[in-house]
Amino acid sequence: MTLRPEPYSEAWLRLPLPYVRQVADVLGDRVASWWDDPFDPRDATIRLTDGTALVWDEESGWRHGGFGSGRQGVRTVLGGVRHLGGGVLPEPARVVALLDDPAYGGATRPVYRSYTDVHDGFDAALAGYAPVLR
Repeated sequence: MTLRPEPYSEAWLRLPLPYVRQVADVLGDRVASWWDDPFDPRDATIRLTDGTALVWDEESGWRHGGFGSGRQGVRTVLGGVRHLGGGVLPEPARVVALLDDPAYGGATRPVYRSYTDVHDGFDAALAGYAPVLR
């Protein structure tokens, strides 16, 4: 059984970090920087070296577009947004495949879950990306 932190605790707010870090790692040298933004919904931004960015949130998954503005603690603004699809938590390699396939996804924002659904199993799935401590 995976232990899940209490909603809105510091550990809960940081629960997406290992997942986003793995996506950034798979993207490799395409990444300029990345950061998380804590809540309602929890989200994160990966700035790419080509002037675009990927933004993930716990309701609609990944979207990609031209980086307009943003920093940690401030929502990222993208231009020409394309939602990648693939669910709210696609495997990191799948995120890259979706990003590199311009035919996949679209302008319509999917909503897979609500950030208020704190007991729907999503946090357990996120916890699965945390490093195993031995």
